[in-house]
Amino acid sequence: MKIALDAMGGDNAPEIEVEGAVLAAKEFGIEVILVGDKKRIEAELEKYKTKGLAISIVHASEVIGMHESPTDAYKQKKDSSLVVGIKLVKDKKADALISAGNTGAVMATALFELGRLKGVARPALGAFFPSKHGRALILDAGANADCKPKHLQQFAIMGAVYYNDVIKAGTPRVGLLSIGEEETKGNELTIEASKLIKATNVNFIGNIEGRDILSDKADVIVCDGFVGNVVLKFAESLAKNFFAILKAELSGKSIFISVAAWILKPVFKGIIKKTDYAEYGSAPLLGINGYIFVGHGSSNVKAMKNAFKTAVESIQSKVQDHIAEEIKKFSNNETE
Repeated sequence: MKIALDAMGGDNAPEIEVEGAVLAAKEFGIEVILVGDKKRIEAELEKYKTKGLAISIVHASEVIGMHESPTDAYKQKKDSSLVVGIKLVKDKKADALISAGNTGAVMATALFELGRLKGVARPALGAFFPSKHGRALILDAGANADCKPKHLQQFAIMGAVYYNDVIKAGTPRVGLLSIGEEETKGNELTIEASKLIKATNVNFIGNIEGRDILSDKADVIVCDGFVGNVVLKFAESLAKNFFAILKAELSGKSIFISVAAWILKPVFKGIIKKTDYAEYGSAPLLGINGYIFVGHGSSNVKAMKNAFKTAVESIQSKVQDHIAEEIKKFSNNETE
């Protein structure tokens, strides 16, 4: 299995990318292709013991910045690490591409170079959230700000397939994120989408509310990319700031509180692990004719290593093939 990494994407590239790739090559026994500035990547690789590891470099002279226009960046920077990396997937020289760079540029480049799976109207970005007894997949998490009801129908199908194939937790429960559980509540998009999702063979449990996201009520949560991205960013901020507030409250308190905090330390660690995005590594871009994974711009080494784990699991499960099969059953071949 060969997995390419956009070694220049992300806030701390290529340091974090290279270290994460080395750990992934060791732990998962995969071949890693680092795409980017060859001299800088080589300088980073010299810091680690890589003898016996299948790590290679493909040089790319340009980098797409986080704030660049996705379409313009793709057209103007053909030798960027992102474009070169996705072309490796297109040319079957890599089985997948991971990037913690500009999400919009990843989406645009993947669409231009790889295209969509047959019948897929809009690819969607899936992101994991912790829940009471496991984790929930929410999509779209930011690839499509404006959606039509049929797009949400396809997100439900793609999410159910991904959850079933990769998480392997039986038949996933699919919920539609809205402002009320009743079918009549919501906006025009969710009301119409609910009818379309019902027509599929997914285990649709109906509308769920924002308070249900972490409650283990649904395994797959469907929404448009605008809502999904707001929820994702809020959840990340909530987890980060909650523990910062907790730490501040515990510091300088009485000896009894300090002892109680020490006793509960394993519990706090468990909660932190569940809410840490680094545990999930990257978000799959579902519905693309290839395996593309988007990491956090501020990914740490652990997140980068786990991004490879997500890619390996997805490829082994042949999830994109299964998505194509399921979409075909309910597609009218419209691609708008």
